[in-house]
Amino acid sequence: MNNSVSVPSRTAGGDPAAFSKPPVRARIEKAIRNLLNVLVLLGSVLVIAALSFEVFHDSQQLYYKSYMKIQLWVCIVFLIDFFYRLYLSPKKMRFVWRNFLFFLVAIPYLHLVPYFQMNPASEISYIFRLMPLVRGGYGLAITVGWITRSKLTSLLVSYILIILSLTYFASLVFFMLEHPVNPAVTSYGEALWWAFMNVTTVGSNIFARTGTGEVLSVVLAASGMMLFPIFTVYITSRFQSHKQQGGQSGADEAGS
Repeated sequence: MNNSVSVPSRTAGGDPAAFSKPPVRARIEKAIRNLLNVLVLLGSVLVIAALSFEVFHDSQQLYYKSYMKIQLWVCIVFLIDFFYRLYLSPKKMRFVWRNFLFFLVAIPYLHLVPYFQMNPASEISYIFRLMPLVRGGYGLAITVGWITRSKLTSLLVSYILIILSLTYFASLVFFMLEHPVNPAVTSYGEALWWAFMNVTTVGSNIFARTGTGEVLSVVLAASGMMLFPIFTVYITSRFQSHKQQGGQSGADEAGS
């Protein structure tokens, strides 16, 4: 997927032979790439929406079949995109290395296990059950990356989107993992409150009971410590720029 939609590593590479391709073939390949860009972006949004719907409506049993179908079709789109760009890439091993994470996320593990009647270990099964969450996070990263790379999006807006997206996704994962085992997490609102309090480094009175929840607490606090100072620097620089402009205007008026 090219840089207009997905993460920077997902490129087909610079192909010197592209200039010698027939114009019709080049146009067809470009049209297919653009179509896959749109489909991957829509699939990413759909994964996030499906995951959110499951959390908000607490309809795991009723919604499970439709949710799994959505996951399967999104995985198919991701895999088609991956293999098509692998086919176009002149340096295939480098392409696989740079996009290996995307390939792992695109594999529909929860469909392959029952289809091949596999019986993985409990630790592997736990990882497979977490893959839809990882896929949702990857889809969110693609969506936010596409928005923040727009020329119309300022630096401040980009950082705000990153913080809000990280907080939202962490709250979804925290609620899905902690709700069954943590009596302090009785609704999604409490999980969202926990996420916002941790990302602001204030801390929450809700403590994680699972290993993943504890890791998320550290990740949110670290992200807050890294990103919030950027807001301070941005606001300070804007204030200083405005003050300098005001001083320059006053000097010009005095000189005239």
